[in-house]
Amino acid sequence: MHETTLVLIEVGALIFALGIVSWLAHRVQISPIPFYLIIGLFFGEGSFLPLAESEEFFQIGSEIGVILLLAMLGLEYSAQELLSNMRRSKFAGILDALMNALPGALFALVLGWGPVAAVVLAGVTWVSSSGVIAKMLNELGRLSNRETPVVLSILVIEDLAMAFYLPILSAILIGAGWLTGSITVLISVLAVTVVLFMSLKFSDRFSRLFDWEHGESLLLGVFGLTLLVAGVAQQFNVSAAVGAFLVGIALSGKVAQSAEKLLTPLRDLFAAFFFLFFGLSTDVMGLGQMIVPALILAAITIATKVFTGYRAAASAGIGIPGRWRAGLVLTPRGEFSIVIAGLAVSAGVQPMLAPLATAYVLITVFSGPLLAKIPDTQWFMNAVKKLSKRPVGS
Repeated sequence: MHETTLVLIEVGALIFALGIVSWLAHRVQISPIPFYLIIGLFFGEGSFLPLAESEEFFQIGSEIGVILLLAMLGLEYSAQELLSNMRRSKFAGILDALMNALPGALFALVLGWGPVAAVVLAGVTWVSSSGVIAKMLNELGRLSNRETPVVLSILVIEDLAMAFYLPILSAILIGAGWLTGSITVLISVLAVTVVLFMSLKFSDRFSRLFDWEHGESLLLGVFGLTLLVAGVAQQFNVSAAVGAFLVGIALSGKVAQSAEKLLTPLRDLFAAFFFLFFGLSTDVMGLGQMIVPALILAAITIATKVFTGYRAAASAGIGIPGRWRAGLVLTPRGEFSIVIAGLAVSAGVQPMLAPLATAYVLITVFSGPLLAKIPDTQWFMNAVKKLSKRPVGS
């Protein structure tokens, strides 16, 4: 009973703290993710107040958080939307992968961490934070801007690419042999392909399994099915996150819309647990050692991401200010970067990946909203006009 009481006290205090910092982040109009990480660091390994009783609770909660993040991502898009976006923005997606994954991979090799860590860090630097960027676009009033569809297309392609990247990464992390790893990746690719095909043809029939008008049964049914599929996927050495993503893709129409509304509070709760636990499991002393490498990596990959957005917007015929807006708004990394690093650390890959990824995400999430506002300033517009020596469209 005494241990249970201590768990309740620790869990309650930390969740209350998460609520306070979430409110503060909302007030200053930035993502709460860095604040969740900081709280975790404050109570994590090597800190003055390490948790004694509730770490296991938050570990389980963090695993559910990853599953819900991917499931909700799948609910946001239909299979048709994913395929059409991929066809329309192939050039932007390829450029994005080359310009932003390669620097991470090369950086890991320069640090002497080896090829597995290179694959991990490539994913960390590649993927922008859909959640942070969506929030920024809304708060900056740019949802109707001409460059916004370009930004969203890049994000969708990155999200879809993760459905293939994560099983490949999982096979590498578990040290699977060439044959076993190939089979695992093949199963994952086939699963994604089959689900996309079935979603295109039979998503309405699958969605009829659930009653969108009965909130309780819909919440329990979709949440339970998501955990079940994620667990079965993991049992076959396929990423649980990919399994959850496929469940989201398979649902459509009013069922998907209602499920998204019902699951959003759960996602926010368990996602907060995930970021908190990542901070808890990160060595604070190691974080200090990784500040300078993280700053260097952030500077390089902020520049490459800006170039990606700028070129993609230019290809779509967007004016110069819009190109800069597209590039600068894409710079924050967040949930996926932490998810990828978390998978690697759990598998026993280079332990310094966790503090590097934490510092890297903190830098990009804090600097992203500030950089995104630059194209709207008068001095920037004047500078662009002087350089171009011609009228500038939006």
